[in-house]
Amino acid sequence: MDHAVIAATMLTLGIVVAPAASARAAELKILAGGSMTGPLKELTAKFEQSTGHKLTIEFAGTPELIRQAASGAPFDAGFVPIEVMKNAEARAKFAEPVPIARVGYGVAVKAGAPKPDISTAEKFKDAMLKAQSYTLYPESASGAFVLKTFETLGIAAAMRPKLKPQANPAGIVSAVANGEAQYGVFLTHVLSAPGLEPPVPFPAELNSELVFVGAVAAASKERAAAQAFLDYLKTPDAAAVFRAKGVAPG
Repeated sequence: MDHAVIAATMLTLGIVVAPAASARAAELKILAGGSMTGPLKELTAKFEQSTGHKLTIEFAGTPELIRQAASGAPFDAGFVPIEVMKNAEARAKFAEPVPIARVGYGVAVKAGAPKPDISTAEKFKDAMLKAQSYTLYPESASGAFVLKTFETLGIAAAMRPKLKPQANPAGIVSAVANGEAQYGVFLTHVLSAPGLEPPVPFPAELNSELVFVGAVAAASKERAAAQAFLDYLKTPDAAAVFRAKGVAPG
């Protein structure tokens, strides 16, 4: 076979193969916890580059994620706080969820400011009562946990007027960095940001880990691609990104 025939054959194959490859690429809508914006932006780019699939990620707090999932609007998978799955209507829209990542809570201050001593529950309580102001994202599972912690300590009423609520996790960082709020009280990976001192973890007796789970949408028309994305979030490559962002994989 001469070169001209080979070239013509390869061109024909290219015309046939290209549409097939294009057909295999899926466009996925993913529901995700707002505090996972940093890790997922990096992981999305890596996944899209390696698979050809395209992701549209809807970041939101837990109440909004529940509303979106339960609404019946189409989506393909979720990477969400486990609290989403505790709502029966939302849970019904997912296949079996699996744990993917987890992260604890802490307190952060503006870069250069003194860190609070919150090494015990009593010291944490004292530091919060002495705080001039604090900020968090109330419409999230993480914000709810912090507010519940204040209730447990019997200081909810005293803390209420000090709160500078934010509409998303990024607002917490900005509020602390620009001096709008003295303390950011939230997930440690969100508080590990430029303009802030490294966060001080909650004392062991008060701390917990927010678990993020992944699940394919029960009604997804792209189940294989959606599962491929969730499987990717459990790879060593993704684990390295999570750890670099202050999130524990698994």
